[in-house]
Amino acid sequence: MAELLKLNVQERTELGKGPNRRLRATGMVPGIYYDAKGANIPVKVEMVPLQKAYAAVGNAQVFELVLERGGKSETMPALLWRVRNEPVKGVPEHVDFFGVDLTKEIKVAVHFEIVGSSKGVKLGGVLEQYRDHIEVVCKPMDIPESIVIDITDMDVLDSVHIEDVAFPEGVTPIFDENYAVLSVTALQDAGEEEEGEEAAPEEAAE
Repeated sequence: MAELLKLNVQERTELGKGPNRRLRATGMVPGIYYDAKGANIPVKVEMVPLQKAYAAVGNAQVFELVLERGGKSETMPALLWRVRNEPVKGVPEHVDFFGVDLTKEIKVAVHFEIVGSSKGVKLGGVLEQYRDHIEVVCKPMDIPESIVIDITDMDVLDSVHIEDVAFPEGVTPIFDENYAVLSVTALQDAGEEEEGEEAAPEEAAE
């Protein structure tokens, strides 16, 4: 198993808006750690390491959360579940960590990654993507970084539906209907459009 990224957090003992504002002024971000058994632990984390961790693992990759409290440290697998950014400056103002049991399946959202160059697009078609992610069920260590869709062989008017997408072993997609993920649509020919507009008065006269 590849070595997991580590992120250090500390237990947060002062709660409320005032203490949280003071924390942010020192470059710390308040948050909550929700463990796999349902306990909620207020925590704080340095902003820069948090931003680097989020850039590396997003919110669907397991990392090791190192929790410091009571003079001791405890390491546990976790996900960066939610990061709420300050609306003006765009920096993190609150974070939720979610502890996971590596032996149990969980539900997460994984984004689609489009690769290849469609022959239909080369002929003048337009690639339309209707969904950018899919919910899947799998064990935490099996969460893929992305679900890859190769569009190389897609021609004009071709579509890829969710049942056409290949998923890694151990990863089960969640969907109710066989919806279209993307398609290559045809551009309307400008000459045909102009011809149709010119014909309209003649049709009206008849």
